[in-house]
Amino acid sequence: MRADVPVPSGASLAAADAPAGAPAAAAHLAGGVGQDGIARDPQSPAAPNGIAPGAHAPAPQDGAPAPAAQDHAPAPVGGAPAPVGDPAAGHSGEGVRPLHEPDEYRTPPYGGPGPWAPAPPVQHPNGAAGPSPQYPAAGGYPGSPAPAPAPLPAPAAAPHAAPVPEQWRQYDPWGAPGGTLIRTGEPPKKKSRRGMAFAGALAFALLAGVLGGGVGAYLERNGGITTVELPQAGPEGTDRAPDSIAGIAASALPGVVTLHVSGGGEQGTGTGFVLDAQGHILTNNHVVSPAGRSGDISVTFSGGETARATLVGKDSGYDLAVVKVKGVSGLKPLPLGNSDNVRVGDPVVAIGAPFDLQNTVTAGIISAKERPITAGGEKGDGSDVSYVDALQTDAPINPGNSGGPLVDSRARVIGINSAIRAADGGSGPDAGSGQAGSIGLGFAIPINQGKRVAEELINTGKATHPVIGVSLDMQYSGDGARVGEKGKDGASSVTAGGPAAKAGIRPGDVITKVDGQRVHNGEELIVKIRAHRPGDRLELTVLRDGKEQTRAVTLGSSTGT
Repeated sequence: MRADVPVPSGASLAAADAPAGAPAAAAHLAGGVGQDGIARDPQSPAAPNGIAPGAHAPAPQDGAPAPAAQDHAPAPVGGAPAPVGDPAAGHSGEGVRPLHEPDEYRTPPYGGPGPWAPAPPVQHPNGAAGPSPQYPAAGGYPGSPAPAPAPLPAPAAAPHAAPVPEQWRQYDPWGAPGGTLIRTGEPPKKKSRRGMAFAGALAFALLAGVLGGGVGAYLERNGGITTVELPQAGPEGTDRAPDSIAGIAASALPGVVTLHVSGGGEQGTGTGFVLDAQGHILTNNHVVSPAGRSGDISVTFSGGETARATLVGKDSGYDLAVVKVKGVSGLKPLPLGNSDNVRVGDPVVAIGAPFDLQNTVTAGIISAKERPITAGGEKGDGSDVSYVDALQTDAPINPGNSGGPLVDSRARVIGINSAIRAADGGSGPDAGSGQAGSIGLGFAIPINQGKRVAEELINTGKATHPVIGVSLDMQYSGDGARVGEKGKDGASSVTAGGPAAKAGIRPGDVITKVDGQRVHNGEELIVKIRAHRPGDRLELTVLRDGKEQTRAVTLGSSTGT
């Protein structure tokens, strides 16, 4: 059913909300009313729903008078608009043809409402009827001021009006029913409980891992969450087995002393050990030699007590000396062992003050016996040369150990530490340099020899040397010890009436053995003889004219220096 709207002849039809000074918009709007009852502007495109932007007043229904133009609406500039049906305006008498075919069912948004109900008011995105901020009034553009719209007359109720269906009652061309905007073709998304649970579990696992790692690192570094207390063994007894190194050291240390000697512009440090309760102390001759007869000798005991000492006697041939302290009580003499009972491989402990480090204890074994060594010889005339049939040990011995005791597993003295073999020098007292260190070759005077010499020094102030009464050719390069052709000052090399002469030994004979033990040179023969006491009987093997002979010799005696 078509609704024709009568328009007064020559009247101007202008949009109620058109702004002043917009004649074009007014003229276009006067073009007519479409068949759907909506006023349109033929020069501007229709809105998506077929309604011109800014048009608010619905067309009147059949038989209803057209609303009068508002008194306050401005007149168009440049002349009155063409009347409806004016051919000059380009319109037909029937009005503007709509952009679509009429909808006989009047279905929104293109059809008008049915004859039984008025058109529903337009719903804007903000939920209120009126101009949209995105779509300004007719003739206006974004950013241009718009005049206040004129009030619209209430639509007349159609006769026999039926109830308006729900779907037409709140129709909104800009929004979805119910006011919720959705994207075309996309269903509303629902949050996945499963995804949320997984994300929560992952976050919890990460947090637990970080916290667990931090706590674990802390516990590992600190051993717990409380104050760190390291495990430690409780108090134990200080006693040790008597034959252990600690037991040996505990037993022997109180009888070991450190000597500091000075005199004649020289000074030295060495070690000694107590021989008896009278205060006699045995040490090396080269330790006390700087003091001479009037130098200063100071003795420091293991407990730190000090005392002055005097020289009792010394012997350069044996490299032994005895000093004595007075006014000292509580002395602990060390027991003396028997060096003849020592076997290679026996454990030993050396005690002394290497490099003036008092109460130093080192341990090792007996690595060899009857090792012939010579030490000294600094004077050049041979008067200070010592001949020792030594015990060899790998217990570390260094400068300052000289004169100290070498004890066995029962803390008994079996030797007096006297010399070391250094990598850069020969054997001798402290290797003759005073600065060389131990390379595991240390030499000690057997205590049996030391005991005899110490007794002689204490009793007489001098020591005796066993002799056979011959002069040896020290330049002989053959194997054995050769008796020289001439002695000192052109005298006979065999002392008349001496032990060798009585045994039938002649000048030029070569002595190759002593008591069945080979000797390779003159020094070894002297060492073997001095290892005995005067009066001892020895068997010498002599090579004469290419034939070996055995001669028995009773050792004589000479006074040492």
